Amino acid sequence: MRASILKVENFAKHFRLHEQNKFIPSSHDVNLTVYAGELTALIGPTGAGKSSVLKGIYRTYLPSAGRILYRHALDHEIDLVHASDHQILELRRCDIGFVTQFLHCLPRQATLDVVAHPLVTLGIAREEARRRAAELLSAMNLPERLWSVSPATFSGGERQRVNLARGLIARPRLLLLDEPTASLDPATSEIVIGLIEDLKAQGTAMLAIFHHPELTRRLADRVVELSPPPALAKSLEKECA
Repeated sequence: MRASILKVENFAKHFRLHEQNKFIPSSHDVNLTVYAGELTALIGPTGAGKSSVLKGIYRTYLPSAGRILYRHALDHEIDLVHASDHQILELRRCDIGFVTQFLHCLPRQATLDVVAHPLVTLGIAREEARRRAAELLSAMNLPERLWSVSPATFSGGERQRVNLARGLIARPRLLLLDEPTASLDPATSEIVIGLIEDLKAQGTAMLAIFHHPELTRRLADRVVELSPPPALAKSLEKECA
């Protein structure tokens, strides 16, 4: 039986608009388990809070309720909700990767260094990290003439290739994917699918949101469907009536 890497229990996230004294519901009552070597897909309508779950696990958002239990390689369990900032930063450096819908990086930094950075932070020599980054960028068909240029100047599809390369290069134990192929052409999407399948075969645990249902059917070992929070669901019903 595969080992569980992550358990999310009764997760909820809401946002408060202080000036209007209002609460905006997002995710609610989310329960899921992610296993080594498997991909769990999150599905559900817009407003169900799929991205909020990923951001809560990565601690970009602080959850409003629930537990997020992450199991280290040495079988030690930590609740990410209550982990210190130092612990979260260390997990991001060594264990947990996140491919978001948008690339964020230092301005004027060369693409090759953007992709190599996760390896450098793990102590791998810069030249070796850049060599591996070049291999991955080449596999994703990003022209070599762009490797020395900042990705800030790239098209959306080119930036997403860089984003994916940076997220995949360190082969994290847990990988979070938020619509990773949404800006990619079909040929590059197939390359990314192959890389995801390779990581699964090597034991990486994944939690993903996909833009196309076909990718969920193709890649997911488990599917968790989220529903909108009750207050939001009632609002949507009124809009559709």
